Amino acid sequence: MSYLNILQLIGGLSLFLFGMQLLSDGLTSVSGGRMEQLLGKFCNTKTKGVLLGTAVTGVIQSSSATTVMVVALVNSGVMLLRQAVPVIMGANIGTTVTGWLLSMTSISGDSFIITMLKPTSWTPLLAIAGIFILFTAKTEARKHKAYAFLGFAVLMFGMDIMSTAVAPLQYEPAFINLFHKFSNPLLGILVGAVTTALIQSSSASVGILMALSSTGVIPFAAALPIIMGQNIGTCITAILASIGTSRNARRVAVFHLSFNTIGTIVFTVLFYLIHELRPFPFMDDTVTPLMLAGVHTTFNLFTSAILLPFSEQLIKLSKKIVPVTAGELEELEEDAQLKLLDPRFLDRPAFALEQASRVTYSMMEIANKGMNLALDLLHDFSEEDYCRVEKWEQQADEYEDALSEYLIRISSGKLGERGGHRLTILMHSINDIERISDHSINLSDLARKNKGKVAEFSPEAKEELDIYTAAVRDILKRTLAAFEKLDAGRAFTIEPLEDRIDELNKKFTSNHIERLKEGVCNVDHGFILNEVYNVLERVADHCSNIGIYIMQYKLEDSLRVHDYAQSLDKTESNYEQLYRDYVSLYPIKNGKQSNT
Repeated sequence: MSYLNILQLIGGLSLFLFGMQLLSDGLTSVSGGRMEQLLGKFCNTKTKGVLLGTAVTGVIQSSSATTVMVVALVNSGVMLLRQAVPVIMGANIGTTVTGWLLSMTSISGDSFIITMLKPTSWTPLLAIAGIFILFTAKTEARKHKAYAFLGFAVLMFGMDIMSTAVAPLQYEPAFINLFHKFSNPLLGILVGAVTTALIQSSSASVGILMALSSTGVIPFAAALPIIMGQNIGTCITAILASIGTSRNARRVAVFHLSFNTIGTIVFTVLFYLIHELRPFPFMDDTVTPLMLAGVHTTFNLFTSAILLPFSEQLIKLSKKIVPVTAGELEELEEDAQLKLLDPRFLDRPAFALEQASRVTYSMMEIANKGMNLALDLLHDFSEEDYCRVEKWEQQADEYEDALSEYLIRISSGKLGERGGHRLTILMHSINDIERISDHSINLSDLARKNKGKVAEFSPEAKEELDIYTAAVRDILKRTLAAFEKLDAGRAFTIEPLEDRIDELNKKFTSNHIERLKEGVCNVDHGFILNEVYNVLERVADHCSNIGIYIMQYKLEDSLRVHDYAQSLDKTESNYEQLYRDYVSLYPIKNGKQSNT
């Protein structure tokens, strides 16, 4: 084998690995975060977990990427450890899809069907299609499709170069003797594990083995242990991904390693025990790429089928290796929502954005709870509830800091125009939500100053305060409901209510000033009530902003909030009807003021 052949081999391997990465990244981006959502939502049974793990890995062409996803999902609390277990097993099966695609290069025959089955026949078409789509693409989604096509073409080109480069090895006695040494199961497993750990891809190491098998000198006895070792070596990716994660996420990596290692041990013992009792005639046969793909699939199906019933025992083993600590129990009591903002999701911006949306909704729930409790404090103040409002406000501040940092990091990824618009909506929304939370403290402070004195307000002041607070509770509820699903229909109901609240604020403030002049209301209490009205009006303004952000996103409108509010057709029949409904619900009552 000449230096030129060695250079070709290295170049072919480089192209192969680059193509595989490009293919995996392209397919992952095209999925738009749906793969992670599927894994997070539908792994409620072992069978579903295995099937989803197989499907996701088959689609994105990387078991390493799937295991990293699972580690991140467990770390963020989206997925439980017991849900992750069958997905890992399925990922081992799904990774064999790449092997089957690569093995098609060895198909021989002159018929049209066989010719078209060979990747070399249609790889050039994929490359042409990829280049055409890339140069004509106007959206990020189409570019990702182009990358997937080009990735596969580059991968196959690299495979072809490797096969050509290693062809002279079939005449090298040293190479033939080396692979006969790998017939020793322990040595073969070690070589397969180390090689795969170095390149961090079992699919790539299988591809290299297939390229070498094209020499026609690799015996089955050597290929089998190498393939088994590759399954152990691929665990390095999950182990590296678990560094710095929660203990539960580290257990996923430990489970992956223990499952693949135990599966290899069981298969090795059974296979070679049977071989000793009744020797297999094919052990000395030279392997082909198709045989390697078949062996790879059979091995992974066998280990998954044998060990799936013992998944609970494997989970217990992972918990013994990474035991539960007192610190972990305390950690479980902390807010799990912020764990959704896992930096490992940043490689998949669409899914990271989905996680950020979930956390933003949780932040809004916290602000909503705080404001509603603050409204209760106006009538029935307690220090205990005041502390709860204070705690929720601090929590909302933590959410704002974490979300702002996470969204900024997401913005550096490839989101596309629609994703970028959604990110902007979230950035603006968390600012308004945080302000609502701040106002809950402002309102609670006013309640503390006015402790127990609402009962001393005039009947008119109490009635107006009840109407005002009911309207604010309503707009908070509607804003939360609209934000949950980014529902433009529900968001549309917010602005007419905010208009009604503006009118309530003006009229009730005016009425209050008149009562102060007439001596109907106590002056000391009067200033506090006026501040309460101002706080409530600002809360409604922030709800209006969020509602408008949602409508902008759904209608793909880029107007600024103030301009958008002004541009709404308030004479439109639906708007008018909603406004009339709110007038009925939250009336401004006139009449002679009575003394307290």
